[in-house]
Amino acid sequence: MSLLAAVLVTVLCGAPADDRTAPLDVLRAWDAARAAAWELDEPAALRRLYVEGSASGRADRALLAAYRSRGLQVVDVSMQRAHVRVLAQSDGRLVLRVTDRLVGATVLGPSGRVSLPRDAWSTRVVVLRRVGEPWRVAEVRDQARPAASTDVTSRSANS
Repeated sequence: MSLLAAVLVTVLCGAPADDRTAPLDVLRAWDAARAAAWELDEPAALRRLYVEGSASGRADRALLAAYRSRGLQVVDVSMQRAHVRVLAQSDGRLVLRVTDRLVGATVLGPSGRVSLPRDAWSTRVVVLRRVGEPWRVAEVRDQARPAASTDVTSRSANS
């Protein structure tokens, strides 16, 4: 892991969550550290952002490896958040419902630069745990879209 990635992971994810704005600060810091790990193409830095054994962390590293195997690097990753709600908070655990989307990223490769398209809004529950000083993601669960969750009901014309 590069020194820059180590500093980013340690400093950015070490943000405290002890006041009303701190959960958003933790999420912003975590997103910035993740973007740096992707930009530096550092799977070890990415691994340190997740709790050991996290399925979400494995999926993130697998996606990074897929880009790397094709000789591609993802840079300038930018997320836009529409809503963050604290569902649970304690000294060592933070559960957030987050609605966000990818608004910018560039893929560098042998053919040059390609901007990735803006992503659609998605809502997830993000569970962070404080492991030592830094906050790490333990789990990310997608939330069903409201329309999707009502497509099939017992007395609906949609069924």
